[in-house]
Amino acid sequence: MPSPHDLPTYEAGPKQGPTFQDGQRRVDYVLTYHIQKPQSFRRKTSHFGDYRILRSLRRSLSMMRGRDTPPPKEDPEVAAHKHRLDYHEDDKRFRQTEFEDNLREMGLELEKDEGNKIPGIGFLKIHAPWNVLCREAEFMKLKMPTKKVYEVKQGSDVVERINLFIRKATAPLHPKVEPNRAQNMLFYPLLSCQILYDEWASYSVFYKYQPIGLIRKYFGEKIGLYFAWLGVYTQMLIPAAIVGAIVFLYGCATVDNDIPSMEICDPRNNITMCPLCDRACSYWKLKTACGTARASHLFDNPATVFFSIFMALWAAMFMEHWKRRQMRLNYIWDLTGFEEEEGHHRAEYEIQVMQKTLKKQDMSPKVTHELEVCVLLSPLQVGVTFAVVFGVILYRISIKAALHMSSNPTARTNIRATVKGTAAVINLVIIIIMDEVYGALARWLTLLEVPKTDKSFEERLIIKTFVLKFANAFSPIVYLAFFRGRMVGRPGDYVYVIGSYRMEECAHAGCLMELCIQLCITMLGKQLIQNNLFEIGIPKIKKLIRRRKSDMDSQQQEDYNMTLQRHEKDHFLGPFVGLSPEYMEMIIQFGMVTLFVASFPLAPLFALLNNIIEIRLDAKKFVTEVRRPIAARAKDIGIWYNLLRGLSKVAVIVNAFVISFTSDFIPRLVYQYMYSPDGSMHGFVNHTLSYFNVSDFQPGTAPLQPMHLGYEVQICRYKDYRETPWSNTPYDLSKEFWAILACRLAFVVVFQNVVMLMSDFVDWLIPDIPKDISLQIHKEKVLMVELFMKEEEGKKLLRDSHANQSPLQPRSRPASHTPSNSSMIMSTTISRGGRRYFVSSFCI
Repeated sequence: MPSPHDLPTYEAGPKQGPTFQDGQRRVDYVLTYHIQKPQSFRRKTSHFGDYRILRSLRRSLSMMRGRDTPPPKEDPEVAAHKHRLDYHEDDKRFRQTEFEDNLREMGLELEKDEGNKIPGIGFLKIHAPWNVLCREAEFMKLKMPTKKVYEVKQGSDVVERINLFIRKATAPLHPKVEPNRAQNMLFYPLLSCQILYDEWASYSVFYKYQPIGLIRKYFGEKIGLYFAWLGVYTQMLIPAAIVGAIVFLYGCATVDNDIPSMEICDPRNNITMCPLCDRACSYWKLKTACGTARASHLFDNPATVFFSIFMALWAAMFMEHWKRRQMRLNYIWDLTGFEEEEGHHRAEYEIQVMQKTLKKQDMSPKVTHELEVCVLLSPLQVGVTFAVVFGVILYRISIKAALHMSSNPTARTNIRATVKGTAAVINLVIIIIMDEVYGALARWLTLLEVPKTDKSFEERLIIKTFVLKFANAFSPIVYLAFFRGRMVGRPGDYVYVIGSYRMEECAHAGCLMELCIQLCITMLGKQLIQNNLFEIGIPKIKKLIRRRKSDMDSQQQEDYNMTLQRHEKDHFLGPFVGLSPEYMEMIIQFGMVTLFVASFPLAPLFALLNNIIEIRLDAKKFVTEVRRPIAARAKDIGIWYNLLRGLSKVAVIVNAFVISFTSDFIPRLVYQYMYSPDGSMHGFVNHTLSYFNVSDFQPGTAPLQPMHLGYEVQICRYKDYRETPWSNTPYDLSKEFWAILACRLAFVVVFQNVVMLMSDFVDWLIPDIPKDISLQIHKEKVLMVELFMKEEEGKKLLRDSHANQSPLQPRSRPASHTPSNSSMIMSTTISRGGRRYFVSSFCI
């Protein structure tokens, strides 16, 4: 059975594209199939028992030819294998013939092309006559424009000048086409493809709007909606990137006035800190963390709280803006009354049902087995994710101890930067590798479930892939944000894992800086390597490998390509794998932009720069790198909208916890308004440090070089809120700890409810349907009601005329009632999207 071969991408030229051999009928679709090479004389069989007849005839003929010489004996296993191959080929040939007959019954015209220049490949050209297209358009309830309507409104001079400037700036996006050539531009894909390549798939036009209407005409509504959504998302990132850059610049401008950073960097504050690891690490001065403290202020300042609130409202406005844009496109593309059908059953599901029916078995044992597999694999997936995170934790702990023991002074001074950077890169490599593993695992699990329809299969696959890849990408970030430094213990009573590995703690300035580094490397790495480099590099590598395997040189290859027809060239293009990978990378990016934006205000800026390239990269891939996908109708982006909606809600909670527990925003507020003697931040660093008596170290954990600073240390400091060693309850959690914890929890509750209330208010304030679209829809409904009222009046007049006739007088049909099917035709026109549509109604 041949598999669908997607439509080719055509180049502009004088002709209308590939045609049949008669030169008149245009090729609308191309199917490709494999041609079996006849290595020897093969037995031609049919699906209805001709195989046995031909086999007996051949046996009798062979016996008549050589009665004296006995026939050579054939290995039974080889004969059985040949029999299976013959039957398999016969079955494929029968299915192909049946499939072609069904296409002809639908009214399509076919033409085979097996004499092409690609060995072993045959093409089946399909032409759809006009009556077939009209019939399918009636089934799909398509409305075609009959007349263009242009409405010119005279505005003020300023408005006219602005419009003139916009028209000049975007003139290549809307090329001037003569009226008699407009229809050719819309329905002949060769010119459309050339326009898309010049005005959409080029990096030089990155500053222009996308020709969404032409994308929809060439690729269909489903792909058109994806690029429309990507354009809206990229456009909405502009204000977020500007505000994020302002927040970052505010941190840079105020870093010299930050009192806690000044206290840490002040050499007069002779604060001795406790060792960061057992034995290998020694005491250290707090002023050595000056650079980390100043860098942390760039992302941990009061402006980040405002930015978190802004991004929550931005997410709500983005969702509302997209709903309005989607509704406008639905109206322009005539999708307001379109309802997606359940679709045909998948072939795998039909085979499964057929096997169950033939075997007369209940399906419940199989479903139970599949559910058991999924239930068993879920803990395994969680275990793998935690194992990866835990492995990186052990790497950080061990490499930190090794660097502290190093004799190289450069390595000892850059321990934190080395550990942070290398650990983040390792996490990135693991994330990229596990993404591919989880993608294959999600598909395998979905295939086990045997979904009924393609839509159900796609939705289940999307959910599984999203959950696995989301956990894979964000598990290291979640650990740094909410778990690192929480289960450390204290000097003399640290928490250990796997024997002697002490849990790592945050720097004095907190874990927000490490969270920012991890988020930055993960985001940039995934965008540059996984999204862009793979999409550009993998097709180039495949082409290079194909050229290496070919015996022809570059000139011969070029001459050979010139002799190929368009559909033969497109056979070498990559297959279209769907929109799920494109959506998935953007959804993961949206999560990184919104979930932990409090720790990385530059995330929207990096996302904006990536998406500007991503739009043109995807456009070039769709136009030149992959086969033209099958056009599909859709009125929305499907389940992806629900995922975006969920992420925007979760982002509010996550940012509330990041501000409250990861940053020092709450401790600073509590100190300033409760414990500061003068209401300033002076003394905040000393307030966050607790005391430890070095004589309370556990045996075998004291530093090997206690005189590293040049003097004997009796008391060292560590970041925590605990009682002093000389108090009645030494090393217990102090009352300051509980006060700060209560304020943190209160902030989470208040922030979450206030921001969500504001987001819901934005949702309520902005209507889902634009006002002009709602008015136009209302006008259409009024016109339809008037049309039906005219029909009823016509029926009433017809009945009255019949009633007034004499019973002896034969009834005559009114002169205006000429159609042979005794129907009355009423019509009206509706203007939509700058065009006028003809709507008719038939009444018996």
